[in-house]
Amino acid sequence: MPVSDAILTQILAQLEAMQVSQQTMQAKLDALSQGKGSSPLEPKPIQGIPNLSAPSSPPRGGASASTQTDSSVGATPADKTIVPSTSPPKTATAARAALSSAPPSLRPTAASLTDKEREKLLYPGRVNLTTYPDQHGIHPHPMHWGAPSSSERGPIICSRLPSSIKHRNAIGAHSGSYSIYRALSIAMGSLSPTHKPDYSHTQPPVHIPPNPTWSDPTKIVSFDPWGHVVPQVFRKEIEEQGLDVRPSIAVTKAHLKMSELDDAARKGDIKVDGTVVLKSRPVRNVDGTENGELDPGVEVAVSKAAVEPVWYLPGVAERFGISETLLRRALFEDTGGMYPELITRPDIKVFLPPIGNLTVYIFGNPAFMSDESKELTLRVHDECNGSDVFGSDICTCKPYLTYAIEECIRGAQRGGVGVVVYFRKEGRALGEVTKYLVYNLRKRGGDSADRYFKSTELIAGVKDMRFQALMPDVLHWLGIRKVDRMVSMSDMKYDAIVKSGIAILERYDIPDHLIPPDSRVEIDAKIAAGYFSSGKQVTEADLVKTVGRTWEETEH
Repeated sequence: MPVSDAILTQILAQLEAMQVSQQTMQAKLDALSQGKGSSPLEPKPIQGIPNLSAPSSPPRGGASASTQTDSSVGATPADKTIVPSTSPPKTATAARAALSSAPPSLRPTAASLTDKEREKLLYPGRVNLTTYPDQHGIHPHPMHWGAPSSSERGPIICSRLPSSIKHRNAIGAHSGSYSIYRALSIAMGSLSPTHKPDYSHTQPPVHIPPNPTWSDPTKIVSFDPWGHVVPQVFRKEIEEQGLDVRPSIAVTKAHLKMSELDDAARKGDIKVDGTVVLKSRPVRNVDGTENGELDPGVEVAVSKAAVEPVWYLPGVAERFGISETLLRRALFEDTGGMYPELITRPDIKVFLPPIGNLTVYIFGNPAFMSDESKELTLRVHDECNGSDVFGSDICTCKPYLTYAIEECIRGAQRGGVGVVVYFRKEGRALGEVTKYLVYNLRKRGGDSADRYFKSTELIAGVKDMRFQALMPDVLHWLGIRKVDRMVSMSDMKYDAIVKSGIAILERYDIPDHLIPPDSRVEIDAKIAAGYFSSGKQVTEADLVKTVGRTWEETEH
């Protein structure tokens, strides 16, 4: 008699629960073996070297902590920690204060300390590979995703500093993929792990106010909607409780200066109005004098926000139609086991993944985004470094992006607002290396439109890995409820936005005259695959006629 999927799922859940319980018991046994009251989470100071990350209070009663040997070197995989030799520091408070406040030139350097000494200085405690829900000392700070206010929701804490490690309610690290650079800076000694940011005067100059979607746990699951006001709404947790709580969103203002916009202004496609589009300052000669003959072009005033990923795992799993358990296992296994607590801490529901962020550019009055009486123009753009920055003509990414920016400007000048959301999803989230390998295959195998998607699948296994299910979150954060004009051919993006509850009234594809000849392969393949097009329709039979240039034609 075959066993149903439901029964198998139930058995798997019970086995996983037993595994977590067994691991928890082992952790408790480890804690007991280290002495009463000690915790494997508590950092152990190193004799003669100040502990930069430990609390500054001296040992109680002047008693010395028990010395532990490096007995875990060469231990079996069952051992969960690596224990360095430790004893209390002398005048730890003064030494630590001196080190943290001294200029870099006066701090210990690689010349005065060995790597082993610097390692002990930075990480004086045992190596904690993972934690468990009811382990001694674990008290996650309360956090309720989708609560109606910031105080009820609670801060997101992922820091492993002693002041916060026992209260962590999130897995991962701030800054997404840039967290690796932060780790390297600490290892090289250019950054103190206990550096406390000064958030004075960093508050947003543009108001992004709360709206009902912030408290709907189904609408925003891929970042923290309170991320831009963390220093203000969680001041008590940061200043009074000493918790390491950090912003994951920053909102600011800027001027855009692009040669394509200069050309558009010269042709009269966009107008200088002194508010959205401004005339640039005069061009200067080499000697510093103003050049009155050259047209300086234009600048565009924008508001913008940088958003780091913060995933609410139950909500992300629901978006993709899979179980939270499967999501956690896939994230753990297919990142080389990077975050064990995805498996061992099912009680922690938030994960800060090491992926790229997104940036929002707002043209016109940001308050109009939530005003349904105002016209809103939208472009959701996925990163393409080769085209967006360097102008490669094998795809339409840069022409499409600049065309969308012009449309957003024109919409703002009509009294509406324009929004461009730029996602770091290079090469359809396959990455630039994979993208270039596909380019090589296409050019060597005959770059025809009928082989466009097949070439990607041969290398990557799929034709697109972007999965737009999480994309609409940022639109809900901005308060957008209706899109009048969407500049996009992508049905995946259109369907994801509409399915999330935001209406789209009209769609625009890229005008034919803006398509570089070599990127016709891409456009025709997409149209034949069902992408939106207001112009000619392309059939599968037509695709063999659309051919790009070969490598030989690029060598001059």
